[in-house]
Amino acid sequence: MTQTQTHPALGFLSGRQLTPVSAAALRLVVLLVKWEERRHTRKGLKNMDDHLLSDIGISRSEAERELAARPWTR
Repeated sequence: MTQTQTHPALGFLSGRQLTPVSAAALRLVVLLVKWEERRHTRKGLKNMDDHLLSDIGISRSEAERELAARPWTR
């Protein structure tokens, strides 16, 4: 649905050694942010009319299925 991108604010972490706890906490935060982005994107589908959905290549029924999906799916 969306392309994975590295947030610029996390650039300072590249090349640094993290403790196992810090690495796990960072992975959790990244996962939660991805889920929030998916929720936000899916919420946007709800406000699109059929013409706009057609422009992005999905039907109303596909949009409804996507809206019903949990953030951790797909």
